[in-house]
This record gives sequence, C-alpha cells and structure tokens, in this order.
Amino acid sequence: MGLTCGIVGLPNVGKSTLFNAITKAGAEAANYPFCTIDPNVGVVEVPDKRYDKLVEMVKPRSSVPAVVEFVDIAGLVKGASQGEGLGNKFLSHIREVNAIVQVVRAFRDENVTHVEGKINPVRDIEIINTELVLADMDTISRRLERTRKLARSGDKKSVAELEVLERVNTALEAEKPVRSLGLTEDEEKLISDLHLLTGKPILYVANVAEEDLPEMENEYVAAIREYAQAEGAEVVTVCAKIEAEIAELGEEEAKEFLADLGLEESGLNRLIRAAYHLLGLVTFFTAGEQEVRCWTIRRGTKAPQAAGVIHSDIERGFIRAETITYEDLVTIGSFAQARTQGALRLEGKEYVMQDGDVVYFRFNV
Repeated sequence: MGLTCGIVGLPNVGKSTLFNAITKAGAEAANYPFCTIDPNVGVVEVPDKRYDKLVEMVKPRSSVPAVVEFVDIAGLVKGASQGEGLGNKFLSHIREVNAIVQVVRAFRDENVTHVEGKINPVRDIEIINTELVLADMDTISRRLERTRKLARSGDKKSVAELEVLERVNTALEAEKPVRSLGLTEDEEKLISDLHLLTGKPILYVANVAEEDLPEMENEYVAAIREYAQAEGAEVVTVCAKIEAEIAELGEEEAKEFLADLGLEESGLNRLIRAAYHLLGLVTFFTAGEQEVRCWTIRRGTKAPQAAGVIHSDIERGFIRAETITYEDLVTIGSFAQARTQGALRLEGKEYVMQDGDVVYFRFNV
C-alpha cells in the first residue's frame, strides 16, 4: 500500500516551503494567500538504512524503496466549508489522502503576514479543525436523510448504518472529530465511502524559526503539544526554512550542515517516521538478484495478505513464507546462505508479518 499525506494549514504558515523541501518539486511558495490553488503532488523516498544495506549486500539489477506521497493543499481559511477562499475545492482534495499533516506556524517574522493578523497556533489549529468538522456535518446530513428512509423500510444494513451515522453526527455537533469515536472496523466500513475528513488520522507539524534550533521548542510549540495531547495526536517540530536549505545539499554536505546545527537527522526523517507510526505501518523486504524492494503494510497483516500486496496471484496461491529478520540476514550474509544453513523460518497462513522481515513467498496457482 502507498502512504499519502495531505499537507494543510492556514495560508503563510510554511506549507509550500516544507513541501518544496521534502519533495524538491519546486511548488510555488509566495507570501500571499491562495498561491496554491491546484494541489501539488510530490513523491519522496522513505529513508531506511536497512534498505540501503540490502542493496549494498545483494547488488540487485534494480531496487525500489518505500515512498510517501505528499499533497500540498492550498491554505484553508475560516469559512472554507462554506466555500470561502475556494474552500470546497480544497477540502475535496483532502478526502483522497490517508493522513492529514497540519502545518502550524510557531515562529515570529514581521516580514511574513499572518492571515488572522496575530500568531496564535491553537486558534489556527481550531480554525482548520472546525472547517473539517463543518464539512463532515454537511456530508453526514445528506446521508442521514436517505438512510433514515431506508431504515424505516426495514433494511438491516441501513439500520446499522443509521446507528453509526447518528453517533458520528452527535460527535460532530459537539465539535469532536470522527477519529475520537473509536469506531470498529465494521462500523468504519459502513461509512467508508463518505471519506470523512475528521476520520483521518492527523499529525501536527510545528514550523519553528532557525533560532529555535536545535531544541525546537518555544511557547508556541508548547501550546501545540498541549492541544495535540488532549486529542491523542502527535507533534513533529521542524524548521521549514532549514529543511529547504538541506534539500539543496548533497548527502555529505547535508550531514555536516545538520551537525553544525546540532541536529542528528532532518525533519523529513522524523516526519515520515511519525506518519508511519500514525497509520500503524511497517515495512517488509524482498531481496534477490533481480530486485531488492520495500513493501509497506499495516501492522498486524498476515503473510497471505502481505503477499497480496506484491500480486493477487501470490495471495491466492499462498503456500508458505520463507522468512528471516533483517538483522539475522545481515549477520549470515545472504538469503541463499541462510537457506543452506536452515536459518529461514517457514511461516504459514496465520503468521503476522513483522517490521524488517525479509521474505520469499512460495505459491502455486
């Protein structure tokens, strides 16, 4: 499965600057609202030292890393759910992503205007979240009317759906996001086609000034953390301006630059790791002379379903998975030697894939 993150926030909080930095896609960034009208899409490799080591060991003819797709969605404003600032168009772009990355301004700069006139990160977050709630309420109200009619006719699926819709509607009226309800998998399936905005997991990115490095903390960040903690969300702190500078450097230069700033890694690495954790994702590998490849699955996925990520025929004809941990494979030296030494585990249909598994699927169709 792929991972798609929609970058949202008020105008002039550093969204497009961050997007440029992590994708090197050159999206337009300017100091005025609505400079991003159509969403810019960029794909960036997931940094993974295990993948790099496997490529070095195996020396395959080709290699495919895991990737994250970032969608830079135009700055939302108060009233977006009613169409202010082309809001309806922008909100529709968010419906297609797996997770929402909300960039929040946590820096002072008199040269960068704030659409609300004053820096207040909690107010900024609440403006965005309120617009998402209002948009979901509009979606739910239209579905409720239709579902109530079907439920009165005795349709069992509609009765079950109506119960979920009414719970969701009550939460939204109380300005609570759908993700806070803890819906079961079956309940989520009943309303999955609605693509509710507040049902998506959210990650807050506090954009700080260079002078806040390397601690990346200030009064604004503290306020964002307190807000996020109350709703069980995560916060990643970055300096978009610095990330943009790092993006222009070579690998070694970037390492030196980060070291000079007192940083161990880039904000991109921390952002991607947080996004993976947010969605409960893990990586397994296939490694042979033809190709070394990363595959992204949800934590808890069983071997046949993981095989299906590669190809549906492999899942359908699944026999077993020859598996070894990345660490054991590196110690032994090669998949072939591991097989010779009997170090591979033979796992069946109930095996739950683990992060870092290197696997060869045996199947018959």
